[in-house]
Amino acid sequence: MATATLENELDTIGTAAGMVWHFLGENGPTTLSKLAKEVDLPRDKVMQGVGWLAREGKVCFEDGPRSKTIRLCD
Repeated sequence: MATATLENELDTIGTAAGMVWHFLGENGPTTLSKLAKEVDLPRDKVMQGVGWLAREGKVCFEDGPRSKTIRLCD
């Protein structure tokens, strides 16, 4: 993968992470399914953004009875 392409991909994932962060900040804890539907990006980009935030310790997950919930960590 060319360096420019990798940089563009990282920028895109970083932007997705920012959108997820802002959504959770405004709306509070939500399911991953709802998050993927509500953030205006393809589902795979939303999940990559979630992964970015999880790696940085910015989001926490809780298992619910039917689905996993994501929230900003305290």
